[in-house]
Amino acid sequence: MSQPLPAFRVGLGYDIHPLVAGRPCILGGVNIPSPVGPEGHSDADVLLHAVADAILGAAGLRDIGHYFPNTDASLKGLDSAVIVKKAVAEAKGQGGWVVGNVDIVIIGERPKVMAHVDAMKAKVAEIIGISASQVGIKATTNEGMDSIGQGKALAVQAICLISKGF
Repeated sequence: MSQPLPAFRVGLGYDIHPLVAGRPCILGGVNIPSPVGPEGHSDADVLLHAVADAILGAAGLRDIGHYFPNTDASLKGLDSAVIVKKAVAEAKGQGGWVVGNVDIVIIGERPKVMAHVDAMKAKVAEIIGISASQVGIKATTNEGMDSIGQGKALAVQAICLISKGF
């Protein structure tokens, strides 16, 4: 006997990109002044990639690589806002799920991001279609350990609550 599905679900997203000199550093749709930026096929917005995967995961859908494969040359330089909007649309189409909130942790030694948190929260909220009060963003370091701690990479974890009742 199957149980009825709950009116809410949570999803976890994670992404990591190497940092390279001369690449723009776009996080949460905001250009962060930095001599290094995440390398990737799209605009490499590691924050938005983690958020998209959290939304997709909460809805029980495939990851962003399924929808936006890095082997597709037409997606080179793609604005990651498109990826998040697709995740939101897929979740809505997969049973009427809407985003209740997202909570995000940026993990890296560089660039320093705390001065940009409010702008990132506002942009992530705008992309998803929720209030900035429904977006949490924090930053931490890896205390000098591994490639992240050595300033060679930037990682983000995101968790998302979706519901049919919001």
